[in-house]
Amino acid sequence: MIKIGKINKLIVTKHVDFGVYLDGDNLDEILLPSRYVPEGCAVGDIIDVFIYFDSEDRIIATTEIPYAKVGEFAYLKVVSADSIGAFLDWGLQKDLFVPFREQRHKMKENQSYIVFVYLDEISNRIVATMKTNNHLNDIPIDLKEGQEVELLISSKTDLGYNAIVNDSFRGLIYENDVFQKLKKGQRINGFIKKIRDDQKIDLSLNKLGFDKVVDLSDRILNILKNRGGFIPVNDKSSPKVIYKMFDESKKTFKKAIGTLYKKKLITIENDGIKLTDKSEKEN
Repeated sequence: MIKIGKINKLIVTKHVDFGVYLDGDNLDEILLPSRYVPEGCAVGDIIDVFIYFDSEDRIIATTEIPYAKVGEFAYLKVVSADSIGAFLDWGLQKDLFVPFREQRHKMKENQSYIVFVYLDEISNRIVATMKTNNHLNDIPIDLKEGQEVELLISSKTDLGYNAIVNDSFRGLIYENDVFQKLKKGQRINGFIKKIRDDQKIDLSLNKLGFDKVVDLSDRILNILKNRGGFIPVNDKSSPKVIYKMFDESKKTFKKAIGTLYKKKLITIENDGIKLTDKSEKEN
């Protein structure tokens, strides 16, 4: 069955002067206009296409990929707005409509907002809404502590940064766990730090526990080997210098070089850390 607002694999059924028709199954034939037809396309080929509605509300296909598909959140810019609603740039020729009723406050032209894209069952159109909380799950199903997830930064608060997790849940990155610049609308990978008793999710931008230390230890060794066996940073260096080089906190860095030191792979000098002969032999 064809899924509107999603990527579908469809078979080319025939060529016409203005494009090709695709087998739309329950939706009959669907036009893929000439400008989107791949070079050398032949009847019987299977093409990945996004299905949506054109300016006359006819079902149509495109090989362009929108910034967000149905069921996804995105940070999109308003190209025009009036008393009926607003229109967002979502990467396709036809802009994405946000009905006025779906705005938490009046959207302004040239400003960007976090929205959720969905198929409106009443109008049978693809639209977006600012009322994102209505489309987030309150219970973190199929998530576990330490799991890597995709985050969309949604807002800054006094506690830290709110983020949408895997396009399904809400979570929080506490301010003291942030060692890099974050901005609204940014997509970044993170990790589930803790699922609290109230089902709220605490997030981290870095691997947790021992896995994080092992990962950083490997990176430190690689950097040392690529820089002649010495780097001018050690456990006395400032957190800022450490983060700039390794994207990690000083606490994690100290654990990592401590692990390497115990394995006799490095020595800790007054002005940095240095590879040992044992490390060179293991390489």
